[in-house]
Amino acid sequence: MASKVTSAVMRQGLRVLGVAVRAEKAVFAVAVLSSALYGVMTVASAWALGWATENLVLPSFAAGEVATGTSVTAALLILGVALLKALGVAGRRYYAGVMQYRMQASSRRAVTRQYLRLPLAWHHRHPTGQLLSNASADAEAAWAPLAPLPMAVGVVVMLVTAAVAMMLADPVLALVGFLIFPAIAVLNFVYQRRLSPLATRAQQLRAEVSEIAHESFDGALVVKTLGREDEETTRFRVRAEELRDANIAVGRVRGLFDPMLEALPTLGVLAVLLVGAGRLESGAISPGVLVQVAYLFTLLAFPIRALGWVLAELPRAVVGYERVRAVLEATGSMEYGAAALPGPAPARLEVRGLDYAYGDSPVLHGVDLEIEAGRTVALVGPTGSGKSTLTQTFVRLVDPAAGAVLVDGVDLREVARGGVSEAVTLVPQQTFLFDDTVRGNITLGLAAGDDEVWAALRLAQADGFVSALPGGLDTKVGERGTTLSGGQRQRLALARALVRRPRLLILDDATSSVDPQVEARILGGLREASQASTVVVVAYRMATIALADEVVYLEHGKVVDRGPHEKLLVGCEGYRNLVTAYEREEAEREALGAEEEEEVSA
Repeated sequence: MASKVTSAVMRQGLRVLGVAVRAEKAVFAVAVLSSALYGVMTVASAWALGWATENLVLPSFAAGEVATGTSVTAALLILGVALLKALGVAGRRYYAGVMQYRMQASSRRAVTRQYLRLPLAWHHRHPTGQLLSNASADAEAAWAPLAPLPMAVGVVVMLVTAAVAMMLADPVLALVGFLIFPAIAVLNFVYQRRLSPLATRAQQLRAEVSEIAHESFDGALVVKTLGREDEETTRFRVRAEELRDANIAVGRVRGLFDPMLEALPTLGVLAVLLVGAGRLESGAISPGVLVQVAYLFTLLAFPIRALGWVLAELPRAVVGYERVRAVLEATGSMEYGAAALPGPAPARLEVRGLDYAYGDSPVLHGVDLEIEAGRTVALVGPTGSGKSTLTQTFVRLVDPAAGAVLVDGVDLREVARGGVSEAVTLVPQQTFLFDDTVRGNITLGLAAGDDEVWAALRLAQADGFVSALPGGLDTKVGERGTTLSGGQRQRLALARALVRRPRLLILDDATSSVDPQVEARILGGLREASQASTVVVVAYRMATIALADEVVYLEHGKVVDRGPHEKLLVGCEGYRNLVTAYEREEAEREALGAEEEEEVSA
C-alpha cells in the first residue's frame, strides 16, 4: 500500500513539475543548460586533475624540477574548468530561483483573482485561515522542488558524462564504481517511501495551524471578553505540537537517510581505490587514471543528493498544488453581461420571484418587491427572516437560486463587471476600516478631491469628529479602525459609500451604533442631497423605521406586508408585536414594579 501511495505521489509530483516547465520553458532551459555545464565541468575537473597528475606531478618528482610550461598549462586548465563550473553554478541557481519565485507569484495572483471572482456564497463555505494558507504556504510548497530541479536534471547529464569518462579511462574501475549507483537508487526509493506520508501530513498541519491562528486573532475581542485565552491557547498548542511532531518525524527520516546517501559515494571511492591499487601495481592503469576516477567519485556525492532533494519535496509540493488547484477549479464564479445601468437619477429596484438558500437551508421564498426611485424604504423583520440576505442580492454579492433582481429594469446578471458597484452601494452593519488614513478609507482608490470627501463626511454627520482628529483627513485610524468608536466607524463607512454618489444606497443596520438624533439627520440629509439616492434601510429601531417613507415587513423569507408604518401597526400583527416589543416589555416591568410596591405597602 505504501509503495502505491509513493508511486502515486511520484506521478502527481512529476505532473506538477511539468506544469512549471511548460509555463517557464525559456527560464527552465537556461537553468538546465547551466546545470549541464556544471555537470560536464565537474567531470572535466577530475580529468584535469588526472592530466596534471600524469603530466606535471609525477614527471616533476622524477626529474626533480617543475616544468614551467606544463605548470602554466595545468594551472590554466584547472582555472578554466573552475570558472566554467562557477558560471554553471551561478546560472543554475539564479534561473532556478527565477523560475520558482515566478511560479509562486503566479499562483498567488491566480488564487487571489479567483477569490475575487468567486461569489460570497463560496467564501461562506471556506474558513479565512484556509484561504490565507492557499495563497501563501500552499503556493510556496507547490513549487518548492523547482529550486533543486535544474540541478537534478544537470546531475543526469553529469552522470552520463562521468560514465563515459570512466569507461574511457578504465572499464574495470568504472564497473566497480557503477555498483554504487543501484544502491543509491534503492536507498532513494526507500527514503521517499518513508518520507512521503510524513511530509504530506506536515503540510496539511501547516494549513490547520494557520486556520486556528487566524480565527483566534480575528476573534480576539470575543476571546478576551469571554475569558477564552487559555482555551484558545490550548487549541492552538495542540495543533502546533502536532505540527512540531510531524516536522520532527520528517527530520528524523532525513537524519537517518541523509548520512547513508552521503556515505555511498564515499564507499564507491574506497572500492575504486582498493581495486585501482591492484591494477596500478600490475601496470594496467597509470596513476593519473586512478586519481581521475577516484576524484570523480568524490565529486559525485554532493550533486547526486539533488535527486533526493527533488524527491523529498514532491509530497509537500503535491499537497500544496492540490490545495491551490482546488481553489482555481472552484465553480460558482459569477458570469457577467455587457449591459450598463442608466443614470444618474435615483434607481428603481424590482425583485421578481426571488429564492435563495444556504446549502440545504432555504432563506428566501418567492420574494416580490418594487421600490420606486427616490424612496426611503425600511426592511423590517425578526431575526432570520432573510433581510440581510435580500440586501446582498441587491448588490449582487450573491445570485438568487430563482427569480431576478432588476435595477431600472436591467437584470443585475446582465450588467457588465463593475457596473453594479458603480450604481449600487451596500453599507453593512459590521464596519471594516483599513489601517489607513481617514481619506484613504473613504476614497479607497477613487479619484475624489478633498471637497468631495468633506461633502460625504458632512452628509454622514462625520465632519465634526474628523475635523477634531489630530491629522484631520490624514489621521491613521489603526487596524480595523480601532482608534475610533463604533458610531464613528459606521459614519466613515457611510461616507465611503456616499462619496461614490450611489443611485441605490442600502444600509444594513449601518447606523445601529449612531444615536437616533444623528441617524435622523443622516437620513434627512440623504433626502435633501443634491444627488438623492433610493435608500433601503434594514431597521430594528422604531426611530429608524419612523423615518422611512414605507416599510416592508418580512417573515420566514417572505414579504408579508408593506406600507406606511402606521398602517402596518394596525393591520399586521407580526409587525406590531416586533416593533412594540420593547415598549411592551417596559410597560410590563413598570406594572410589575407597581404591584410589588403595593404588596410592600400592604
